[in-house]
Amino acid sequence: MNLELDKQLCEKYPKIFADRNKPMTETCMCWGFDCGDGWFGIIDLLCGEIQNHIDWKNRDKEVVHQVVAEQVKEKFGTLRFYTRGGDDYIDGMITMAEAMSGITCETCGKPGQRYGDGWVRTLCEEHEQERQARLNERKFT
Repeated sequence: MNLELDKQLCEKYPKIFADRNKPMTETCMCWGFDCGDGWFGIIDLLCGEIQNHIDWKNRDKEVVHQVVAEQVKEKFGTLRFYTRGGDDYIDGMITMAEAMSGITCETCGKPGQRYGDGWVRTLCEEHEQERQARLNERKFT
C-alpha cells in the first residue's frame, strides 16, 4: 500500500495501529501494509467498525480489549489481518473483511476474482490482463 494511504490509516486509527513504527523485534507492522491500494476501503471500513464496537462496549462497561494490528498483508490472494485483543464479534468482522478481499481487486478496488497458479492474486479483468502482459514480456526477454 502506498505511504499516503498507510499514513491515513495510522492517523485515523491510532489505537489499532499503535505498533506501526515499532521495531521488527516487536511487531510485523514495522513493514507497513503489505497489500495493494485497492484494499484500502476494506481495511478502513473494518478498522472503523472495530473501533466503534470497542468504544461502544467499553462505554457500556463491557470490557473488550483494544485491538492492535500485528500484521496486515496479502496471502493466497486475500487479505490477512492479524491482531491481538478484541472479541468473537471482531473476529467475525475480520473474517468478513478477508472474504470481501477475495472478490475485490487488490490494485484498484473494483470487483475482482482470484487468478494464478502459484502466486495467487485477486484482480479485476483489466489488472489481470496487465499482469499477464508483464509475465509474457518476461518470457521473451
